[in-house]
Amino acid sequence: MSKPGATAEANRQDPKDTIFAKIVAGQIPCKKVYEDDLCLVFDDIAPCAPVHCLIIPKKPIGGVSDLDGEEHKKILGHMMVTIPKVAEIKGIDGYRLVINEGVHGCQSVRWLHIHIIGGKQLSWPPGCNV
Repeated sequence: MSKPGATAEANRQDPKDTIFAKIVAGQIPCKKVYEDDLCLVFDDIAPCAPVHCLIIPKKPIGGVSDLDGEEHKKILGHMMVTIPKVAEIKGIDGYRLVINEGVHGCQSVRWLHIHIIGGKQLSWPPGCNV
């Protein structure tokens, strides 16, 4: 199953030229849920559940395959400990985290982002409907 926008061209794009760069810069509005010095959380524009947020680092990182070094460990660790705060803000006690990487992983924006999905019972197993 393919995802609109998850193309080889989109995955070659410099993260600094993506829609998320414009959101971080304040050039494109978003429904902000949480923000601090390292990350931004906003509602997904095409939610698949009652709660569907994206948490992104403010620093441009293309994806999981681009993670390297102590700075990235600090950023990703910070994002992970921020997720329970977001769940509390959104009033959910269970959720799924999804990171898409590359074309076959259905990554449509070349900027590391974690989907926080919840607010209903989710099906299992995820991503296995091939």
